[in-house]
Amino acid sequence: MSSRLPSFEHLPVATLAAPILWRVNQAADTASFLEWLTLTLKDAWSAQCVIVYSRNEDEWQLRATAGESAELPTSDLLADACDREEPTQSERWLAIPMITSSTRVDTLAVSHGSLTADIVEEITATCQVITSALGRIRRQAQLQRRLQRLEAVLEIAADWNQTHEMVPLLRRMAEASTKLLAADRASIFLWDKTKKILVGRPALGVEGDELRIPDDAGVVGQVVQTGEPARVNQRRGQDQISRSVDEQLGYQTDTLICVPLRGYGGELFGAFEVLNKLEGDFTPEDEEALTELAHHAAIALENTQERQRLLEAKQRISAQAAEGVRLVGESPAMRKLRATVQRVAETELAVLILGENGTGKEVVAQSVHYLGARHEEPFIAVNCAAISETLLESELFGHEKGAFTGADEMRRGKFELASGGTIFLDEIGDMSLNGQAKLLRVLEEKVVVRVGGSETIPTDARVVAATNQDLARLVSEKKFREDLYFRLNVVTLQIPPLRERPGDILLLAEFFLGEFSARARRPAPGFSEAARSRLETHAWPGNVRELRNLMERLAYLFQGTKIDADDLAFILSPQSAQAESPIYGDLTLADATAEFQADHIRRAIDLSRNNMTDASKRLGLHRSNLYRKMRQLGMDVDETGR
Repeated sequence: MSSRLPSFEHLPVATLAAPILWRVNQAADTASFLEWLTLTLKDAWSAQCVIVYSRNEDEWQLRATAGESAELPTSDLLADACDREEPTQSERWLAIPMITSSTRVDTLAVSHGSLTADIVEEITATCQVITSALGRIRRQAQLQRRLQRLEAVLEIAADWNQTHEMVPLLRRMAEASTKLLAADRASIFLWDKTKKILVGRPALGVEGDELRIPDDAGVVGQVVQTGEPARVNQRRGQDQISRSVDEQLGYQTDTLICVPLRGYGGELFGAFEVLNKLEGDFTPEDEEALTELAHHAAIALENTQERQRLLEAKQRISAQAAEGVRLVGESPAMRKLRATVQRVAETELAVLILGENGTGKEVVAQSVHYLGARHEEPFIAVNCAAISETLLESELFGHEKGAFTGADEMRRGKFELASGGTIFLDEIGDMSLNGQAKLLRVLEEKVVVRVGGSETIPTDARVVAATNQDLARLVSEKKFREDLYFRLNVVTLQIPPLRERPGDILLLAEFFLGEFSARARRPAPGFSEAARSRLETHAWPGNVRELRNLMERLAYLFQGTKIDADDLAFILSPQSAQAESPIYGDLTLADATAEFQADHIRRAIDLSRNNMTDASKRLGLHRSNLYRKMRQLGMDVDETGR
């Protein structure tokens, strides 16, 4: 389609209005419309020259021209026309203001050989149509720019919502805003109200890339104090810009735009600042765009801050849980166990924990979890012996709503809940063969299917199992699946019973007593020598759990400051007395005596932490006689012992 309509010479305004309005709908932008317009009007009015000017501050910018003239209209003529808001004429020129908005004034200047009253009237009337046309084009262009900016803002916001760390997020915000507003730099200032400080990032040229200023300094301080946006142009003599900040940054700020950052509830928590427009000054459209951007920035920042708070809380909870999980003991067996747990925790291997009831199998499982890379993810414990066979599948794998009577809603299973973390299957030896088959499938395929469902759900849970039974014997008796046994038994951790590490008894007693006394908000009582001896010689059939329970009772119920042997009520328990008596079966008296002597010597050595001099004193023997007796009993003798 031609950019110029033919034969418009000497057309009246009614005839010119139609092609002008037609052209409005065809124009790609204001510039192309004005270029067409000046050519058309020159022909229609037989003018020597037609020019369109726009006023920017006190300067006049030539937007379009057609024809030639020996002299251009003076700026005084153009200013008079705008100030008077009516046609103004000089000897050779007619200037007519065209006001399209409160901030936008264009002026049409016409040089004509014969500016009669009729021609002036015709030109003035035509300018009313042109003013309406320009306003329409500019509104369309403004709407188009707004749509393009909104699309850009939404794309930017989507990108921000994928960034969950504060420092990279602030840098991406600065980069996006400078690109969108065609500016040089940007910073986001977060307001620390308690310290009355604004913390800005990124801050190029400042150590740590972080700028700290008082919350009432410069334009940013003004924005956070008033809650109102600000646009500043240093070239206009506006001096709100803080030169001390420029000095810190080693930077020269000429133009600036700053808007407040408000949270979900409207609370002001910072400001978004963009510096130095690459061309011209920041416009109201720029302010509107930055306000839109700041809204999305505030949401992204709050989400990131909330996520970081949740992550920090999760890390604190994980650290507190890990701190509460301690493998207490200095016996060789416990030192070896701790070292093995440390090595195993750093792997993804399946672990099988063996030990009597009460030895602390779950504590060992938690240690494996909290010392490994999964320590911030869930630790889910399941007691397989406490769940009936009919409910085991639902408990482990979950169920869909309506899968069975009583399934009123969907429920995720333990494997789903533990995904990313660790699932601890306690008393695995008590699981039915049917349950073992389903567990094996999950371990091999790494997916679960809820009861009543068909969707396969991936699970990435590390499996730690435990039992007090002899799984190898159960396998031989066909009571435990051999393939599941080998799947679980990648690494085995054997926990010794408390009676085999008597040197740890007092350490554990003092640890538990101190812990429970702190909960009871009282000083921990001490132990008399008689009480210490009684604790060390007790057989502890209930292992660490029995000792822990006793210390809990003492912490809450014992009223004194020193616990004596008579205060250890467990000694009166028939079960305890029976447990303390060693069973030697059908041994002859001589063999039983030798077995007793060997056990008694081992206990004395353990209580002395392998200090043979101390052990011989406990036994009432000289050290050389102790070694001689040990050889007679067929015991290992370490002559290098202390």
